[in-house]
Amino acid sequence: MPVLTDPAEVRKDLALATLSAITHVRHQDIGAILKAVTTVLRDTPHPIADPIVELIAQGLGKHPAAELWRNLVAVDLSFYKSYISEEIRDEGRAEGEARRAAEDVLEVLDVRGIDVPETVRERIVSCDAPETLRRWHRRAVIAPSAEQIFSDEDEQDQ
Repeated sequence: MPVLTDPAEVRKDLALATLSAITHVRHQDIGAILKAVTTVLRDTPHPIADPIVELIAQGLGKHPAAELWRNLVAVDLSFYKSYISEEIRDEGRAEGEARRAAEDVLEVLDVRGIDVPETVRERIVSCDAPETLRRWHRRAVIAPSAEQIFSDEDEQDQ
């Protein structure tokens, strides 16, 4: 299987380029292979590009190259609408919302002059559950200490 890193070669045979990307998932040039594919997909009609984007995503599995592919699709094909590109954008939005919600919890505690130990700060910023963060935000308004925003969770754990 050839290693296709030149967009001109990829353009000649997208099916072969797709197989090249999947086959060489561990190859040192996988970044160049994937970049060449996204370069060509920018000018490829959606009915052809859609299955290629999805097939490569599935074919890369859980290898580190899969994350690279997701990033290239998100950046190089930002106009592109497909299952994977929408999933990437949704994940980014959800991560941003969770980060903002955690910042809100910490800001309430800060404005109230409540000391936030590092363990509490870490628990807040590592949480990605929107409902949990909303609950902690409401509790941060009245809790006498930072630790007490978790009071119900701690009782349930015992």
